[in-house]
Amino acid sequence: MQISPPKHLAPFIRHYIFLENSERDIRNLRLFTDGSSGLILSGDINLYSGISEDRMPLSFFYGTLNGYKDFFSKGKFSLIAIVFQPYFLNVLLKTSAKEIRNHIVSAEDILKDKLKVFQEKLFKKTNPLTIINELNIFFTEFLSKTMSTDHNVIVATQQYILQNRGLVSSKDLEKFTGYSERHLERKFEFHMGISPKKYGNITRLHYFLSLINKGIDDKSMTMLSYEAGYSDQSHLIREFKNNIGLTPKQYLKTENKMAVNFIEL
Repeated sequence: MQISPPKHLAPFIRHYIFLENSERDIRNLRLFTDGSSGLILSGDINLYSGISEDRMPLSFFYGTLNGYKDFFSKGKFSLIAIVFQPYFLNVLLKTSAKEIRNHIVSAEDILKDKLKVFQEKLFKKTNPLTIINELNIFFTEFLSKTMSTDHNVIVATQQYILQNRGLVSSKDLEKFTGYSERHLERKFEFHMGISPKKYGNITRLHYFLSLINKGIDDKSMTMLSYEAGYSDQSHLIREFKNNIGLTPKQYLKTENKMAVNFIEL
C-alpha cells in the first residue's frame, strides 16, 4: 500500500509505503537506490544485514544509496517506509547527506523516543492509515517554515533533472543554475548525498523501470532502452547491475516487487 503525503509535505516526503509479512519463513530482501533517502519504522521487525548479519534497529534512517543493500527477515513483520525527497534527510538530521550516504542510522540515536508511539501502534496492529495521518502531523510540526537559498536551488535542480528523465548534461545544469559543475556537485553531495550526474543516472534507470514494469516482451526491451536514453544494451546492463544487482531480465522475473525499489529475492 502506497500513500501520498498531503500537498504541503510533498516537497519533503515522496510517499509512505505500508508492508506486512504474515509468513514465518526467512525472506531475502533488497533495497536498491532510487535517489532518495528514508525512514523505516517498525514495532516488531527482525531484520538483519545481508552481509554482516547484524540485526537492524527497529526503526532506522537510510542515507541515499550508491547501489543496493540486502537484508533478510525472520518471522512476521509490519513496517512503514517513509520515502523522503532526496534532500530531506539533510534537513531532518542537520548534517551533510554525503556523510550518511549508504549508511543505516538508528532512529533512536537521532530522535530518542519521539518515534516510540508510532512503533507501539504498529506493534498493536493499529490501522496504518491512522499512523500515517499522525506521521503527517509529526513531520508538519517538525519542519521549519523557511528554507535556505541553497536548498531552493537544489530542489529546483532536482525537479529539472526529473522533468528531463535524467538526460541532462553538466552544461545544461551550469546554464540552469548559474553554478560551475564542481560547485553544484559539492552542493548536491551536501544536500542529497550524491552528485547531479549520479542522480541523473538513477532517474534515467527508474524511467526505464517504469517502462518495462508496464509489461513488455523481449523484442521491445531494446526499443525501450533507447527511449530511456541508453545508447546500447551493454550500458543499460552495466547500470542495472551497479544499481540493482540484477540484469533487466532477472529483475523482470522477480515475482515480489514490494515497492518501486524494494524487492524479495
